Amino acid sequence: MGKGGGCVPSKKKVPSSIAAEATDDARAHDGERSAPIPIEEDQPPIGSSGNATSEVSVSVSHPVEKLKIFIVFYSMYGHVESLAKRMKKGVDGVDGFEGILYRVPETLPAEVLNQMKAPPKDPSIPEISAAELVAADGILFGFPTRFGCMAAQMKAFFDSTGQLWKEQKLAGKPGGFFVSTGTQGGGQETTAWTAITQLAHHGMLFVPIGYTFGAGMFKIDTIRGGSPYGAGVFAGDGSRQPSETELALAEHQGKYMAATVKKLFQA
Repeated sequence: MGKGGGCVPSKKKVPSSIAAEATDDARAHDGERSAPIPIEEDQPPIGSSGNATSEVSVSVSHPVEKLKIFIVFYSMYGHVESLAKRMKKGVDGVDGFEGILYRVPETLPAEVLNQMKAPPKDPSIPEISAAELVAADGILFGFPTRFGCMAAQMKAFFDSTGQLWKEQKLAGKPGGFFVSTGTQGGGQETTAWTAITQLAHHGMLFVPIGYTFGAGMFKIDTIRGGSPYGAGVFAGDGSRQPSETELALAEHQGKYMAATVKKLFQA
C-alpha cells in the first residue's frame, strides 16, 4: 500500500572552514526539494583552537509519497478512455492521491481492428501486467459491455491474475467499475454487476458510488449513462461521445474512490 515519508535528522562533525560550502551546496540543490534544507550551526566553545570543529545539524525533508489509484481500462473506440481520463482528474484532485492510467493488452489482431475501424491506441498510456496491480492502493476498472458482461479483453486480463489470486495479493484492495454500452438496456448495471465476481474471488472490496453524485443521478431530461455501480457512457452506434454529465460522474467516481481509500488508511 502507499508509503509516507518524514524528516530524517542526522548529525555529523563538519569542519567550520567548509560549513559555508555545505550551505551553498544545499542552496544549489533547492530545485530538487520542496523546501531549503535547514542548517543549524553551533558555535565552537570559547577558547578553542582554530582547528576546532562545530556541530552542524542537517535535517532533510523527504516528500510524502502519494497514494496511487490505478485506472485500468479497455477501450476500443475511445468512450471508456474518455471516462478514464476524466476519472484521473477526480483522483488527482484529492490531496495526497495520484491517478495512474493503464490499458489492458489488446487480444484482437491489427487487421481485425482495422476492419472494425478502431482508432489507434494512445501511446502515452502504457499497458499493464497483472503483477503490477499489487502496487496500487485502489483500482478502478473500465470496460465496454459484451452481452451484459465485460469485454473479452478485460476478462482475459482478469484471467491472467491467477498467481495473484493464489497468493491473495489483492485481498483487501478497494476496487470499482465504470462501463460503456450501446443502448439503455445494454448493460449499464449488469456489466458492472457481473464483474463483481472477479473482485470477490480476489477478496477485494467493491466500492460502488451509490447515489453520492446527488441530483445528477436523478437527471432524466438528457441521455446519461452511469448507475449506482459506477460511471457509464452510452456509445450508441459509436459516434456519440460522452456528455458533460457522464464525464462529471466519472470525475466524481475518481474523487469518491480516493476519499474511500483515504478513510481506510486513516482507520
